[in-house]
Amino acid sequence: MCGIAGILFKHEVPGLTTGQALIDMLDGCQHRGPDSTGFALYDGAHSGQLKLRFFVGEAEAAQEAIARIRRALDEHDAKIVEEETIGNNYRVIVDFNGNLQKFSYAIEHAAKVISIGSSLEIVKDVGSAAEVDARYEVNKVHGSHGLGHVRLATESDVKPEASHPFWATGFADIAIVHNGQITNYWKMRRRLERRGFEFTTDNDSELIAVYLADKLSQGLPLKDALQTSIEDLDGTFSFLVSTDREIGYAKDRLAAKPMVMYENDDLVAVASEEVSLNKLFPGQALQTREPLPGTFATWSRSI
Repeated sequence: MCGIAGILFKHEVPGLTTGQALIDMLDGCQHRGPDSTGFALYDGAHSGQLKLRFFVGEAEAAQEAIARIRRALDEHDAKIVEEETIGNNYRVIVDFNGNLQKFSYAIEHAAKVISIGSSLEIVKDVGSAAEVDARYEVNKVHGSHGLGHVRLATESDVKPEASHPFWATGFADIAIVHNGQITNYWKMRRRLERRGFEFTTDNDSELIAVYLADKLSQGLPLKDALQTSIEDLDGTFSFLVSTDREIGYAKDRLAAKPMVMYENDDLVAVASEEVSLNKLFPGQALQTREPLPGTFATWSRSI
């Protein structure tokens, strides 16, 4: 079943952070996915720097994984600027100006990469939104926009690396949350692999992210890439995608997977259920709308 959420602030809203807004929204639809929770958060980019997150485990296994990562970063001329271990994650900021795609494919061999970006960081783990927040302090992330996901494990184990969101492997700052199933997954994946793209999971959400990132790399605007996705992807799906400056959605023509949105002068918010939007504005009657089948849209940040 799963639940998705996304928010983009048109300008700063006093007393509300991107992290806390997504926690509240996911708390409203946690019943759709009690197994794991994740966030794609965009905050503070610096030219020539990348933020990387890895799953490293705990105790001795974590120390061994971190040592491998440090060696791999050094081998690829990525100079560590800042690093920390939080939960089962190793978070590191590096100076890097090389080929990002080759770098990300190579670094995956050192440890399981969660995300790479100049402003993007993905935080995800088993448990509820509140439990993941308690572990990783998601509420402290201000930022400008982000995505969230709660997962009901139906086709894979309940484990951190099976959680969503997924980043577009090989591309910086592109993430996706998805409710549905892509039925031409293997056809689309093999088509991309023949062109040299690599995948780190068998999850169809990762496929959508890489598909869209490829379109963007060819100069296609995100809105146009979303339009082609409705043509090219088979199945039932509602998904949200984010880049360093935009969020967008697409729904298949059957529209079997729910989505509702709200927009005012301050923000745009999208979620699987209206209760998630109500969490942002308790006690208020909202004028929400449900996107029509086969539609898509994008919003850009100004902050």
